[in-house]
Amino acid sequence: MSFEQDLERLEQIAAALDRADLSLDESLALFEEGIQRLRTASEALAKAEGRVTTLVEQADGALEERDAGD
Repeated sequence: MSFEQDLERLEQIAAALDRADLSLDESLALFEEGIQRLRTASEALAKAEGRVTTLVEQADGALEERDAGD
């Protein structure tokens, strides 16, 4: 799934968990799915951030922002 799909599913899970009509087993299953989706979304975000820019410290301590491919 894509990052956006993970976020959408997390919103659905949060809404479902807010309702009081779920059994304990259903709530736990949704919570477990939510944790997994949060992990995959976090990993995807970290990878995307790494690809977008890399901060390189210069000799004088200043930071220069470069594309990750440079």
